[in-house]
Amino acid sequence: MTESNAARAAREPLPLAGLGVVVTRPAAQAGPMVERLEALGARVVRLPLLAIEPPLDLEAARAMVRAAATCDLAVFVSTNAVDHGLALLRETCGGVPAGMRLAAIGLATAQALQAQARAPDLVPAGGFDSESLLALEELQAERVQGRRVVIFRGNGGREKLSATLRARGAEVLYAEVYRRARPPVDAEALRTLGEAGRIDAVVVTSGESLEHLFEAFPRPPHHWLDRAALVVPSARIGEAARRHGHPLEPVVASEAGDEALVLALVRWQQTRSGA
Repeated sequence: MTESNAARAAREPLPLAGLGVVVTRPAAQAGPMVERLEALGARVVRLPLLAIEPPLDLEAARAMVRAAATCDLAVFVSTNAVDHGLALLRETCGGVPAGMRLAAIGLATAQALQAQARAPDLVPAGGFDSESLLALEELQAERVQGRRVVIFRGNGGREKLSATLRARGAEVLYAEVYRRARPPVDAEALRTLGEAGRIDAVVVTSGESLEHLFEAFPRPPHHWLDRAALVVPSARIGEAARRHGHPLEPVVASEAGDEALVLALVRWQQTRSGA
């Protein structure tokens, strides 16, 4: 009798068996990735490097959203922007205003828009950063000149998108609908794990999280970080890791979603183990 596929699969080692992985997503958003990694055999350490919180001045945020209601195009830069931006749009305007086009900076953001409102009108076919969005034909100067654009985002952030759209003739507003805060980090506990060789990879999902990682774990004494692969969602963040002096080639995912980051980690582990 031949062995069934299910029995054979049950005997085969999981693709991330025993791999020590640090997940740095905000605590409220880390669950799905942690569950996926653990299902693949990884030993996961949660290390939230950002916390997503409401704006300090909620009334000012509401005023920004009310002003945005007359815009031609709304750009959402993250799933957090979708969650908090749509909540404030529903509260202040009854939802997405009729006639407002929606743009998502990447696939995960587009999926969040579709789940909570409707499918976005503009999504880059590849990439998920400002440069990819700005490359779309619909955002070239002849198409956006004189248009009003609102960018839903957190406090601060890159200015590339707004600066380029303004240079192309658009009027650009910001709706800062959430803020990023830094939760406390138990650096000594992670150092102990790292020095014991129990950390193989760190998943870092934003440039700001990367900055916090290197501030929280400077070298010395945190030499363990030099031995851990950094799994990042874009070449831009990978380049930032190199500028911080990280000696290993970054593991770059195809986009910022959980599945893409996990897949990049699995492929890296397969290459590393010669599978």
